[in-house]
Amino acid sequence: MSSKLIDLDEDELEHHFMREGLAFPTVNVHGYQMFDSNGNVSVPNEEREVMLATVEQKFSEIFDVLRIDRNDPNSADTPYRLSSMLVNELFVGRYTPLPRITVFPNRKKVDELVISKHIKVMSLCSHHWQPISGHCAIGYVPRDKVIGLSKFTRMVEWYSRRGQIQEELGEQIADCIERLLDPIAVGVVISAKHFCMIARGVEADEDSVMVTSVMRGELAKNPTLRAEFLTLIG
Repeated sequence: MSSKLIDLDEDELEHHFMREGLAFPTVNVHGYQMFDSNGNVSVPNEEREVMLATVEQKFSEIFDVLRIDRNDPNSADTPYRLSSMLVNELFVGRYTPLPRITVFPNRKKVDELVISKHIKVMSLCSHHWQPISGHCAIGYVPRDKVIGLSKFTRMVEWYSRRGQIQEELGEQIADCIERLLDPIAVGVVISAKHFCMIARGVEADEDSVMVTSVMRGELAKNPTLRAEFLTLIG
């Protein structure tokens, strides 16, 4: 199917997608399936190297359109830097598997809140590709399993490093914790600055933040437990 699409001109492509009920192609010109900005498909290193080179080339074309002279030493290698930043840093959670998460048995039958807070969030808004910078607090009440504390940081980083909206980021983190631990309760609270709103658009105050919360299990049902959690995370 993808090879047939490559041979179509723009009008024929548009007609094909309208006929199929699609606004945009779901397979790129190289035959790879595309997926949501905050999704994940593991991409082998050799394919990521090709991706790096292709993105660098496209950024070079953008520099030409914007009339940025790369004889300027500050801009000479910027297309490569941008490509590496996106593929290997800000979007790396799209292309790599979830880090190994160590889970332990809850031998002492802990049935109170376990909380990790001030976890760094560094993501990219999927609307304008501007930074989302802030912190995350996670709390849960164990059932049969507990998790290594550092793994929350790895989990948050992995889900953050992709094009995101904050509301879905919290849901993804909570889904992952429920899959791994089947806890009695789980809560995820994120407070972050959105530079798509600070650096452009309404140009909000640089101290403005967005706060989102996800409450599952007893944290959704029990107002006393939820109040305790919110008090403890400050």
